[in-house]
Amino acid sequence: MVIPELYIVGAGPGDPDLLTVKAYKVLQTADVILYDNLANKELLDIAPAACETIYVGKQPYSHCTPQEVIHELIQEKAFARGRVIRLKGGDPFIFGRGFEELLYAREHGIPGYYIPGISSMQAIGFEDVPLTHRGVSEGIWVLTGTKKDGTLSEDLRLAMRSNATVVIYMGIKKVCEIAATYVQEGHGEMPVAVIQQASLPHRKLVVGRAKDLPDLVRDNHITHPALIVVGEVVALGHSIPSFDGSQAASWR
Repeated sequence: MVIPELYIVGAGPGDPDLLTVKAYKVLQTADVILYDNLANKELLDIAPAACETIYVGKQPYSHCTPQEVIHELIQEKAFARGRVIRLKGGDPFIFGRGFEELLYAREHGIPGYYIPGISSMQAIGFEDVPLTHRGVSEGIWVLTGTKKDGTLSEDLRLAMRSNATVVIYMGIKKVCEIAATYVQEGHGEMPVAVIQQASLPHRKLVVGRAKDLPDLVRDNHITHPALIVVGEVVALGHSIPSFDGSQAASWR
């Protein structure tokens, strides 16, 4: 008898060793895995040999699997095969649309469960950038660089009024707007770090000033997936140069 189930599972920031033990155990019991673009494919090897694996990735500003198709696959595979694992990069509930899929499953009679993953913003700690530090940052603002309507979140201006660290997901296409906003608010000299492929061997890190963000990203060939971290915490472990076009930014 097939028992339909959906597990929304966080794959972590990229390094397969950062998968949680709970996620590892449930992957060992998967009947179907629907995995996205940011989930390390090495994790598929944990599943049983009979497990069906289906790529349903979404690449920013490029090819993507429509959310409606993913929902249909969840419903179809759960009732046909049983335990479906929706494997998502980072944490599924942080800009991952994981809760949408959980609600969809439950609305269609499929029990749904959530297993957190280590978010990519936490992986920037490997680059000597803490998200908080006593006396430097009293909190974290986590924002999307591109809202549903394609605009930059107005919460960015609110975040600048605090001494919190600002973490911007999906912001690479908005670096000009982000830099301009910091300059307009008088924070153009704020330290900034951009990390691409956090936690992986081929990762890239560039640091500089908020006002120079477009130059840093362009001249150092930073692409998706990448995170932008703005705040004085960046300077704790890095020398922060002003980017003048002739001097390369610091790399680690």
